[in-house]
Amino acid sequence: MPERKISGLLFDKDGTLFDFKTSWGRWAQTFLTSIAKDATHADQLAALIGYQIPSNHFAPDRPVIAATAADIAEALLPGLPGTRLQDLTDHINATASTAPMAPAVPLRPLLADFRARGLRLGVATNDTEVPARRHLAAHDITDCFDFIAGYDSGHGAKPGPGMCLAFLTRFGLDPSRTAMVGDSLHDLEAGRAAGMRTIAVLTGIATRDVLTPHADVVLPDIGSIPGWLDQL
Repeated sequence: MPERKISGLLFDKDGTLFDFKTSWGRWAQTFLTSIAKDATHADQLAALIGYQIPSNHFAPDRPVIAATAADIAEALLPGLPGTRLQDLTDHINATASTAPMAPAVPLRPLLADFRARGLRLGVATNDTEVPARRHLAAHDITDCFDFIAGYDSGHGAKPGPGMCLAFLTRFGLDPSRTAMVGDSLHDLEAGRAAGMRTIAVLTGIATRDVLTPHADVVLPDIGSIPGWLDQL
């Protein structure tokens, strides 16, 4: 049997496994409205994280699209005088863990295809690990992954390479035969820093023009990865 040219795929979660705007737009609208004094205040809070409630639009140039819960809390804090950073971070994590996620493509059949090819699969997200696992479990795909890490799992957050390196080390993978798959510069920079190949997808907020210089390939969504693998 010929040697596989790719032995492992490490996926970002939000904007990659799950469509970012559909999933997190609904959460952002509900969350911001719940912590705001009124509609005007909600719009002001939304502006702090580069989001527009009426149009459900995230600004692509705001780092919040790949941020941790603590980053989002810190961005919102100026609009919430008297609120403690840790309390707000905890509240974000608690509400985010039950946010309904919209799969970017039918996930279980796709992941089964990757498993049938003998690939190691992982998730590396700037979400915390517990909410990430809940999102995966809600779509019955937790068992498809060999590795699941959030920014609080002990490997650091992206764009640092810690989660990527942990995935490679755990399974003895060659970084040149392993790909980081994501929708943001944080994902691609993390993969590159770990020596991995990088696959960008367009189911997040970042545009093709932004992602192309940092990716080996830019695909519409993760459903296009099998075709890319077949061409290697």
